[in-house]
Amino acid sequence: QVQLVESGGGLVQAGGSLKLSCAASGSIVSINVMDWYRQAPGKQRELVATITKAGNTVYADSVKGRFTISRDNAKNTVWLQMDSLKPEDTAVYFCIPEPIYRYSWGQGTQVTVSS
Repeated sequence: QVQLVESGGGLVQAGGSLKLSCAASGSIVSINVMDWYRQAPGKQRELVATITKAGNTVYADSVKGRFTISRDNAKNTVWLQMDSLKPEDTAVYFCIPEPIYRYSWGQGTQVTVSS
């Protein structure tokens, strides 16, 4: 089973940018859909962005126009470029393939946006 390791989080001021990486332990070339989720303190985990093998993308309304998801199947990596960050983007960010019930959640990477 593919294991995912997220990285790239940190502390950034509002308006800043971060680029998150999700490295898979195995090939993702056969995985059609990859997701980025986030979970803020005291809140449920929410879907942030989705990318298909063909490169089609979908974004939550809250991040549309600010976040960009991408993937490189040859490198077994998925990225989340986050621009114009807001304090409400503060959360732990996770990547996971679909269907999510088939996979284990990684440790995630903490993103903290200060005002």
